[in-house]
Amino acid sequence: MFDINKLVRSNIKNLAPYSSARDEFSGEAKVFLDANENSLGSPLNKWYNRYPDPHQVKVKQAISQVKSVAAESIFLGNGSDECIDLLYRCFCTPGKDNIIICPPTYGMYQVSAEINDVEIRKAPLLDDFQLNLAHLETLADENTKIIWICSPNNPTGNSLHRQDIETVLNNFNGLVVVDEAYINFARQKSWVQELAEYPNLVVLQTFSKAWGLAGLRLGMAFASKEIINVMDRVKPPYNINQVTQELALKALEEVGQVNDMIRLLVDMRNALAEVLVQLPGVQKVYPSDANFLLVKINKARDVYNYLLEKGIVVRDRSNVLLCEDCLRITIGTEEENTALVDALNQLN
Repeated sequence: MFDINKLVRSNIKNLAPYSSARDEFSGEAKVFLDANENSLGSPLNKWYNRYPDPHQVKVKQAISQVKSVAAESIFLGNGSDECIDLLYRCFCTPGKDNIIICPPTYGMYQVSAEINDVEIRKAPLLDDFQLNLAHLETLADENTKIIWICSPNNPTGNSLHRQDIETVLNNFNGLVVVDEAYINFARQKSWVQELAEYPNLVVLQTFSKAWGLAGLRLGMAFASKEIINVMDRVKPPYNINQVTQELALKALEEVGQVNDMIRLLVDMRNALAEVLVQLPGVQKVYPSDANFLLVKINKARDVYNYLLEKGIVVRDRSNVLLCEDCLRITIGTEEENTALVDALNQLN
C-alpha cells in the first residue's frame, strides 16, 4: 500500500521551509518594502527589480487549462533536471536508499543519484527496448524509493508498453516517475490523466521539446497534491525567474502554433527515416515517437567525426548499452535535414 509518509526523508518531514517576503502577506498591494529590492527599477526599463511569483500561480493556471490537471498537482522546475534532483532530495536518504533506472535512458537520473549519494540499480531494457519486468522485480527492496521510466525513451525513441508501466505502478510502493519529455510527438496517451488512479505516479514534461523553449529552462512535474507539497517545501523560493514566467504565459496562448510544429516535425521525422534507411551503411533506423531518430550505421564514430568536419553535429551513442554503432539524430529544419542527407550521400 502506497504511503507517502513512509517515503519522505525524516529531515524533510521536519523541515521548516524558507518563507519569502512574498509568502507572508495575501491580497493586493501597491507599495512593496518587504524584500529589499532595488526600488528605483532596473536598466531594462521593466519591473525586473521585483522578485517573481514564488508559486508561479498564473503559469500553473494556464498549464492547468491546457493539460486538464489541477494547478495544485503541478510543480514547475528550472528545467526537468531540477524536478529530478528535488525528487531525490525529498524522498531518498543518502547512503541508505536506492533507485532503479532502465538503461539505455536519460543520463541525469544516474548523475543526480550520484550527486545525492543514492545507490543506483540497473534493469536494462530488453533487446526490443522494452521494460524487463522480471529484472525490475528482483532489484526492488524496502529501500527502493524511485523507479525511473522514460517514455518515449531517450536515446531509443520508442514508447514503452503501457501495460508494463501499469504493472510497475500496481506492484511497487515507491514513486514511479514517467518522464514524458517527448510525449507530444507520440501517439500514446499521456499518463497525466492517471494521477488520481495512481498516488505513487509522478509525470515529468518539459517546455524544451515540442514547445521549442529549451532556452527558458522550464520543466513540469505532475503528481498528487501531497507529493507536490513536499517538493514545494524543498525548492528554492524563486526557482522560476520572471522572464521565464512571462514568456511561458505567452507561449501557452499559442497552442495551435505548437500543434502545427509538432505535426510538421513528425512528418519530417517520418520522411527522414525513409531516406536514411535506404543509404548504404545504414543498418537500421529504429521506430521513433520522439523528435529524433536512433540510427544504426557502420562505423558510427567515423561517421560522427566526418559529419563534424561538414559542420553537422549529431550525437554519438555508440558507447551506450544496446546502442552500439548508433547515432542519435535530431529532426532539424528541411534545410538541415537535406544537408545531413547530402553529406551522408557524399560519404558513400
